[in-house]
Amino acid sequence: MAEPDAILAAIESHFSAPLAGLRALVTSGPTIEAIDPVRYITNRSSGKQGHAIAAAFARRGAGVTLVSGPVALADPAGVEVVRVESAEQMLAACRAALPVDVAVCTAAVADWRVKEASPEKIKKEAQSTRRNRPLTLELVQNPDILAALSAPGRERPRLVVGFAAETIDVLDNARAKLGQKGCDWIVANDVSAEGGVIGGEMNQVHLIRRNGAEPRVEDWPRMTKAAVAERLAERIAEAVSAAPP
Repeated sequence: MAEPDAILAAIESHFSAPLAGLRALVTSGPTIEAIDPVRYITNRSSGKQGHAIAAAFARRGAGVTLVSGPVALADPAGVEVVRVESAEQMLAACRAALPVDVAVCTAAVADWRVKEASPEKIKKEAQSTRRNRPLTLELVQNPDILAALSAPGRERPRLVVGFAAETIDVLDNARAKLGQKGCDWIVANDVSAEGGVIGGEMNQVHLIRRNGAEPRVEDWPRMTKAAVAERLAERIAEAVSAAPP
């Protein structure tokens, strides 16, 4: 069940459209990277947070493109959904959605992929005549979607927001990511927190915004992912309305 604050925010957003006329891009869910036709590398992301953010944008009048990896979720109302599997497909879909005013990169993109996926199922019997010999997979880095969208250029969104899912040193790692990726804001959360953030309904995040030499950190209480989405959409609406186009 949604929190009262999230319900009120959703109701209020129906009667106002602070993001009307703006285009938003949201990435959501995991990516899956093929090993062979039946096996792949992925992660535990459910897409619940990204889908909730896309829905919150749409309720505020934005035109929203949601680029989603494989998830078991219904499409948010009023949102254009582009379904992808791999990180490379997700980057291509994001570039195709440009230009946009705001980009929120919530997806848990796999950092690595198999250098050359096998066109046929890998048979363990074919690997070696010696039983139980480990299979070695050569991995290469995937494209960095957040950094690509944050790079200077004519099509760079006015506001680029990334997510940092961490298990240790959450704020330190998120601040470092803010500097490395070139985005404007980072939403950091501890995915090892009690209660199961990944796949669960609850989240606790820290919003980190560029503020000169020292980023500004805003700590949010534990709340549902729907409530996180509503609050983030409000912060973004305030920022884009205050900033020149």
